[in-house]
Amino acid sequence: MDEPGWQERKIDAGGVTLHAMEQGEGPLVLMIHGFPGLGYSWRHQMAPLAAAGFRAVAIDSLGYGGSDRPAAQHCYTADRMNAYLLALFDAYGADRAFIIGQDFGAQYAWNMAVRSPERVRGLIATIPYDYDMAGRAMLGSAQRLPPGAPVPLEAASPDYRPTDRFAAMARDHFLHLHYFQTIGPAEEELAGRSAEFLQRLFHALSAQGDLWAWKAVSSQGNGYLDALPDAPPLPWPWLSEQEFAAFVKGYDHPDPARRFIGGLNSYRTADANWEIGHAWADADVTVPTLFVYGARDPSFGFFPEWEERLRRRVPGLRDIVPIEDAGHFVQQEQPGAFNAAIIPFLRALL
Repeated sequence: MDEPGWQERKIDAGGVTLHAMEQGEGPLVLMIHGFPGLGYSWRHQMAPLAAAGFRAVAIDSLGYGGSDRPAAQHCYTADRMNAYLLALFDAYGADRAFIIGQDFGAQYAWNMAVRSPERVRGLIATIPYDYDMAGRAMLGSAQRLPPGAPVPLEAASPDYRPTDRFAAMARDHFLHLHYFQTIGPAEEELAGRSAEFLQRLFHALSAQGDLWAWKAVSSQGNGYLDALPDAPPLPWPWLSEQEFAAFVKGYDHPDPARRFIGGLNSYRTADANWEIGHAWADADVTVPTLFVYGARDPSFGFFPEWEERLRRRVPGLRDIVPIEDAGHFVQQEQPGAFNAAIIPFLRALL
């Protein structure tokens, strides 16, 4: 593997230390991964963005890789994550910046565009707006629904919680969103089988995977590795053995309980984020936005009617670009097509 062209640094982001990869000079483009992922997930975007005249920065999000990994759940709530990202902008001297988010990183990016729009020059996301862990699903409050439309429970009931929905779904089949809510079982199951877990999950979420195989597995007595299909041996067309080893190394930690703490606590803050997000339930996204997604992303099974709601709730939307033969890791599975979509959008906003 060629030597990377980026540099690495540690940044104080409002009381937590985040690890960043950076390359190039120019307007800041901040890239935020999800679970499973690392700043390394954006390796194929670093040099092309730098060559296009941007300062490309990809972080290990809080709880991942070389960044701090606090155990406390409250460190990962939506308001805390927004504050960390704003502090990161400040550390780079950027009053405004572009932000690109994938998976949980998209959730953080959407939140910033709504809660701190004056800081966001442009937004690129790979997951629809306002799917705060199976929360409001772009519906907003009951007052925002079209006249005569049925009022879903999540829009109408003050007692609704996302974890209630997770528990209801888990009665029918295994569901990782429910399984991860209890502290202990996932940490114990996954810590000793990190490489196996990552390989299975990477494949299940890719264009060639079968994430929804879990519908044939009961929640009773089963863990995530019981629900994830076996993965073929590496290399794959989009992931080499060396690249996969970098992910495994990035998740390693002396305390086994913290190997996956960033991802686990992102799920465990679902109810807290529901409460925090109430103030922005009816907020639309007005900043210039590009939506780029893998046409075979299995996670879209969670997002009914996503395109109609996206067009209605994101007046700043410039385009929706499906990337063929890509799944959840669109920027890694089809980096050429992904880069060809995002760079003209970014340049047009200079």
